[in-house]
Amino acid sequence: MLKKLLIANRGEIAVRIIRTAKALGYRTVAVYSEADANALHVEQADEAVCIGPAQVAASYLNAEAILEAAAKTGADCIHPGYGFLSENSGFAKAIKQAGLTFVGPPENAIELMGSKRRSKIAMQEAGVPVVPGYEGDNASDDELIAAAKDIGYPLMLKASAGGGGRGMRLVESESELADNIKRARSEAKQAFGDDELIIEKAVIEPRHVEIQVFADRHGNAVYLGERDCSVQRRHQKVVEEAPSPFVTPELRKAMGEAAVKAALACGYEGAGTVEFLVDKDRNFYFLEMNTRLQVEHPVTELITGQDLVAWQLMVAEGRPLPLAQDEIELNGHAIEVRLYAEDPANGFTPQTGTLHEFTPAEGEGLRFDTGVRSGDVVSPHYDPMLAKVIAWGQNRDEARRRLIRALEDTTVFGVTTNRHFLSRIIADDTFGAGEATTAFLQQAFKDHPSLAPQALSIRELALSACALSLNSAGQEGWSNAPATVIPMKLEIQEDTVELLVRHSGHKLLVSHGDDHYELLIQSHEQGQLCIIDNGIRQRCQYSRAGDSLYLQALGRSWSVTDITHQPATGAQGAGSGRIQASMDGAIIDVLVAAGDTVQQGQTLVILEAMKMEHPVKADRDGTVATVHTSSGDQVRRSQLLVELAASETEEQTQ
Repeated sequence: MLKKLLIANRGEIAVRIIRTAKALGYRTVAVYSEADANALHVEQADEAVCIGPAQVAASYLNAEAILEAAAKTGADCIHPGYGFLSENSGFAKAIKQAGLTFVGPPENAIELMGSKRRSKIAMQEAGVPVVPGYEGDNASDDELIAAAKDIGYPLMLKASAGGGGRGMRLVESESELADNIKRARSEAKQAFGDDELIIEKAVIEPRHVEIQVFADRHGNAVYLGERDCSVQRRHQKVVEEAPSPFVTPELRKAMGEAAVKAALACGYEGAGTVEFLVDKDRNFYFLEMNTRLQVEHPVTELITGQDLVAWQLMVAEGRPLPLAQDEIELNGHAIEVRLYAEDPANGFTPQTGTLHEFTPAEGEGLRFDTGVRSGDVVSPHYDPMLAKVIAWGQNRDEARRRLIRALEDTTVFGVTTNRHFLSRIIADDTFGAGEATTAFLQQAFKDHPSLAPQALSIRELALSACALSLNSAGQEGWSNAPATVIPMKLEIQEDTVELLVRHSGHKLLVSHGDDHYELLIQSHEQGQLCIIDNGIRQRCQYSRAGDSLYLQALGRSWSVTDITHQPATGAQGAGSGRIQASMDGAIIDVLVAAGDTVQQGQTLVILEAMKMEHPVKADRDGTVATVHTSSGDQVRRSQLLVELAASETEEQTQ
């Protein structure tokens, strides 16, 4: 009988594992980096041990420190969660050698399925359909280029050791191949420490459908339905649902049996996911097997009524699976989205900062898996996912409707998120019809208005002015003071907006140029404003941090900065020419040298942070004067990377 579980992970998955472990009577141990000392998973565990500094290589990827934490606390089993060391066969082996139980599959299964090349060969031998391609021993650039001629275009380059879209490139023609091989190798090396690549024929606009499998030590193996993960951006999943609206009962059975065959072929134990590409004719092809719990496992839990972490712990203790294949039933529909601190209107750039308020919506059929709460800091060191938002319904439309409302009613103040972008995806007619393929986001949202900065309406400006005035004066001041006119100046994104605010009693009139808007203040409590607008009573939530104000009303959120009392500054030029790092990270590549002529918008440096590559671009036309960084450098946010030479006009004014 296992008694004490150490969770070798952080964030929402650590919190989620702790929840089930405690319910089953386990004592729990959290590990944390110095940056996570006050994290939610640390607070919720029975014990916690610091395993190193913020950098993942020195903490969450430090197997020796994790094993020391297990020895120090007397933990007898370790759950790896997902990411980090979850698919590291050496880590699983080291746990076993330390006399502890690894809550996961045998190390040989992890090693086999961790290689896209070797796993694909194994699946071919087991009779599982695979995508045509090249997975030979010789993966040199020349061999890949030669193989590509035989396979034909378009094709996919993939990191053999990878996942999550990193080290993956779609290549449309031969002229693009050499540069994409270089980029894919670089990204794969940075992400996985292994730059081996394979090539696959690109399946155009497929569905990405995965099967949840479970196996035990007694020869039992089952599948628990499928998940449709077709809605992706840059090969990373954005929306997941179960069951798939595209999969028929016959296809579900065929894919499920193929997935079980794949698990048995590698001597599998525990939770695993076999991923397939499915073409428009419902032909399916093995993509990869993830030898861990998936991020999207909650949708399977909601439609099966099973706790997959509990199943993992049963298998780790040597017990048989709790259900046979014919006892597994699917009920209703579940959809999950990943709520990220990122800015869709600015190329989905990851955001950092303090969560001044984070309040998940509540309601029937809703589930939030999160590792953060109000007051936490979103740091540049880790993935910017704030929560997984999951909705269940008796049918797909009910689940969609609940999920849209959950996203709109969730309050996140302090960082920009993809919340409204997600709700627009779920509300989209193509998604609603169940017709979204892996090309859906690129086709439907490439130039979508939701991806452009949204100007504030006069109504939103009026609400902003109201909250700022009330926050300063208090409600009593509004009801007792005579009518007055107050000038107000707000900074919104990069623009300055000047308002005239007239208030008398409970009435507020806001003017912006020729636009006017009147509100009636019904009530005001800290953080919540109740107004009557055109005869309709509505609520607006807000939070103020210094001069910054964050607001949310009727499913939309925005922020403004009160600069009314700030001293005026000179007008800014089109660009300073001082190109700085947009966040903490590592320099992957420097694409320019001193003396080069560049154009505004041209990529100068490629920065890796939060598991993704981010281009750093020129803010104007010019000539490179100095390059302050080189490939491999670790840089801090706002650190100077490249300087463009001053123009003659600038030199004259200096």
